[in-house]
Amino acid sequence: MLDRLFGRFSLTEDLGIDLGTANTLVASQERGIILDEPSVVAVYKGTNEVILDGMGVGDEAYDMLGKTPSNIEAIRPLKGGVIADFEITEKLLRYFLHKAHEGRSWVRPRVVIAVPSGITTVEKRAVINSAERAGARKVYLVDEPMAAGLGVDLPITDSQGSMVVDIGGGTTEVAIMSLGGAVAVTSVKVAGDNMDEAIMSHIRKTHNLQIGPQTAEELKKTIGSAVALEQEKTLEIAGRDTLTLMPRKAVINSEEIREALQEPLRGIMRAINDCLTTAPPEIGSDLLEQGIVVVGGGALLPGLDSFIQDQTSLPCAIDDEPLTAVVRGTARFLEDLDLYSSFLSDGEDLL
Repeated sequence: MLDRLFGRFSLTEDLGIDLGTANTLVASQERGIILDEPSVVAVYKGTNEVILDGMGVGDEAYDMLGKTPSNIEAIRPLKGGVIADFEITEKLLRYFLHKAHEGRSWVRPRVVIAVPSGITTVEKRAVINSAERAGARKVYLVDEPMAAGLGVDLPITDSQGSMVVDIGGGTTEVAIMSLGGAVAVTSVKVAGDNMDEAIMSHIRKTHNLQIGPQTAEELKKTIGSAVALEQEKTLEIAGRDTLTLMPRKAVINSEEIREALQEPLRGIMRAINDCLTTAPPEIGSDLLEQGIVVVGGGALLPGLDSFIQDQTSLPCAIDDEPLTAVVRGTARFLEDLDLYSSFLSDGEDLL
């Protein structure tokens, strides 16, 4: 309570963080979105020392994925929405906190971090410890669907039910919310990374061509879709021939990318259906009116709203700024930590 009281009069700018498998976003009440960079750290092998005098994080490190020399490794420290490498995650957070406060190393902000709803107490504790060691004064955790709901202005504290689907890099979070809580939640490790892996597998099997995650992501963003396009597209890519091991190009069409994406899309639909079938029946009438709001990087897949609507018979809309919905929500929680205390957990809650 004292920390919350003093925080209102502090010179420190408190921060909301969407700590994602693919990207980390940081926002504040005062400045809005401060940064949005890949959750990647480039280190020297054997020492875990960050290259470029500690600056090999985010955009700098992402450009090195798949291209590093033998003594350097570009690492994604989060897998499936949880910390896979504690030490590297701490370095990632330290860099972003430092950058968000424009190099003022003495600043120790309070932070609200969005985490997948399905993670364990141990995994939550790992997030809090990483953030505290990185320089945060006080750390609060909030489930990603709740942050997304607040970020897109859903009436999460009203009696009327609302539903959000957050398709990130490592997880898809689905929640139906009412009266300040979740009446049904589903979290699955099927999301954007699985789409990229499905594309890589398809290209390898059908074109005998090995490509990396960045090329797969480019295919997804450029010619991928959940439903048939009015005008199908093609894209020329380069990779390594699996037979000759030599570089080679191939032209890929949107129909085959759409086919490759069907399995991860089915996994996402199973999560949505599971959430709907476990919700109280009375919520159904609200959802017929309110519909489903989709956020996260996966929401950018063309035709996804039509795909979900066809499968559920519920209205479905993509948020205008789906990539920033969660981090906008974390910053909103900072407006009044006491008012939103029922949504938040901290280290004391996890003892």
